Amino acid sequence: MAEGLNRVMLLGNLGADPELRHTQGGQSVLNLRLATTETYVDQTNTRKERTDWHNVVVWGKRGEALAKILAKGSSLFVEGSLRTSSFEGRDGQKRWKTEVIAKNILLTGGGGAGRSRGAAPDYERGAPPERPAAPANDRAAFDEGGHEPPPGNFNEGYSGDDDDIPF
Repeated sequence: MAEGLNRVMLLGNLGADPELRHTQGGQSVLNLRLATTETYVDQTNTRKERTDWHNVVVWGKRGEALAKILAKGSSLFVEGSLRTSSFEGRDGQKRWKTEVIAKNILLTGGGGAGRSRGAAPDYERGAPPERPAAPANDRAAFDEGGHEPPPGNFNEGYSGDDDDIPF
């Protein structure tokens, strides 16, 4: 039987502060509520928006580190896989939940990243929400091993002239 592929990539904003918990075995688990919004034009040529909510889980030390810097409104790029599991609800009925198990997370610089907790994001004070920023040198990235990118200016030596691009 051929192997399958289970990969999810999401770019969105946190709809609530992250929740850091610990399993009975002592392992850390960070739960995030990520909103992704897409715009489209309907049959009447009216621009519409659709927002989907995703449950994202980050395990271990990476989750502990992210819990210290993320807040409601933080803009994130999440890469991971889908995991569906069942559990018994309070009413005794079997329920299902689907979560994104994060493998890589990038802080994209918009929303609440880097803010102190408790400060309202701009869009809650009436300003339009920030769009994710282009890759920037001050953006923190966490790879699968929980490492940040090496220091330095990633745009160093680039003059901004598209004539230098060989394709």
